[in-house]
Amino acid sequence: MKILAVSDIHSKYQKLLDYLKNNHVDLVILTGDITDFGPAELGEEILNEISSFDAPVLAIPGNCDPVNIYGKIDNSNAINIHGRSVVIKNIGICGFGGSNRTPFNTPLEFEEVQIYDEARKAMEEIKDQKLTLFITHAPPAGTKTDLIPSGDHVGSKALRKIIEEFQPSINICGHIHEAKAVDKIGKTTVINPGELSKGSACLVEVNDSEGDNVKVNSQIINI
Repeated sequence: MKILAVSDIHSKYQKLLDYLKNNHVDLVILTGDITDFGPAELGEEILNEISSFDAPVLAIPGNCDPVNIYGKIDNSNAINIHGRSVVIKNIGICGFGGSNRTPFNTPLEFEEVQIYDEARKAMEEIKDQKLTLFITHAPPAGTKTDLIPSGDHVGSKALRKIIEEFQPSINICGHIHEAKAVDKIGKTTVINPGELSKGSACLVEVNDSEGDNVKVNSQIINI
């Protein structure tokens, strides 16, 4: 099974469409900032266009998406996994969009306690699956994926706590454009693929997801 994940679309998604036209994937995951501060209707249009290919599309909003994006994701042909979970071929996938608080007062920001409570509930629903993907817009705190040029770590402490507690197989995030990186928290691989508009994406390849010996390869690619 091939899973393509992209983040920080900011309404620029032609590279993704071109990739999907020329490459087979089994699932597409969007980790937020579908639009650049809206409008929400544009988000629905983008999701429907990306969903026009054969692969199912899972999506969460980012902090730069408008508050009313939730309903537009639900109305689109994509599947909204913000605070929700799905199981696809024995792969448990759950998500939480938006971000922890920033200095910029963007539309979808949450207190850490809300992130923890709601994202933890979603993670509980998939914890018994052999392979678990935790899809977040914000990166977990204290990793290469949340490091800004000043040297500060600005990720979510709540998301890190959930990862430490549940040890999902992979956390795919975004949000911090300059923190394109792969890191580890315990057994969990944390991937911030960088901006889609610059051609960055994450490819996860899963072999034998129906059997006992699950092999997973994940990497940042250029599309």
